[in-house]
Amino acid sequence: MSLHLNRMQAVAPSRTALRVALRRAAHQLYDAKPLVLDDPIATAILGERYAEELRRTPIRPDRPFSVALRAFIVARSRYAEDMLNDAVAQGVTQYVLLGAGLDTFAHRNPYSNLRVFEVDHPATQSWKRELLDESTLPSPKYLVYAPVDFETQDLPTQLRAAGFDPEASTFFAWLGVVPYLTHGAFRTTLDFIASRPRGSGLVLDYAQPRSALPFREQLAYDSLAARVQLAGEPFQLFFTPSKIATELDAFYNLDDLGSPEINARYLDGRADNLRALGSAGRLLSAWL
Repeated sequence: MSLHLNRMQAVAPSRTALRVALRRAAHQLYDAKPLVLDDPIATAILGERYAEELRRTPIRPDRPFSVALRAFIVARSRYAEDMLNDAVAQGVTQYVLLGAGLDTFAHRNPYSNLRVFEVDHPATQSWKRELLDESTLPSPKYLVYAPVDFETQDLPTQLRAAGFDPEASTFFAWLGVVPYLTHGAFRTTLDFIASRPRGSGLVLDYAQPRSALPFREQLAYDSLAARVQLAGEPFQLFFTPSKIATELDAFYNLDDLGSPEINARYLDGRADNLRALGSAGRLLSAWL
């Protein structure tokens, strides 16, 4: 997560974006094959700068909620890329990652006619580009950076300045972002997405409110919430499945996945203990 309206430090990249990247990289190194998300760039982009943090990234089977968080993170990226594949098959030519962080899809993009726009805070994008320079990874041909400081700048304006075509069908990935937003910021961005041409689509993840969780999950939520609060990026926005469906009334074919559905699609039958747990985090895709 790094795309939000909180007062992020002007020169500091997102700590939560780093934690997500570390868990994607840990999946490449420590989990059983076949991988849910086969992403060799995930470790390469971290390089030597974060090698020690990667070695310390929690992988212990006696910490089930930590393992489950990694499972959710890699499953949501895989889900987004699976939905993107469907979108491209239907003629989508633009992919916008809102709060891209250290996402690596653009470096693995198999679609010759797909332009990838990475939207994030300027500090986070500068950090990513530094890491890419350090790693000597090549710059993808169809990757476009669209820096947006939401304290002072407007998403549609910045996307158009980066070359975004508002008349072209577009698929949006909004991962690891929604829980950190105000409701007003959520609606503004959602309304922009909903105004895209027919055939456009969206994938996002969201969190259910603490009150909707069983007691043991509330404890795990409290631990995670305390960590992101310390990072200066607190949780703010929660939905139940019925409530978010109401918010997305302009969309159709909503596919809303909880842990049982995520496990059935990506994690059942694995040789390790990588599984989504609990009911806090959910994935959703929708179409226009």
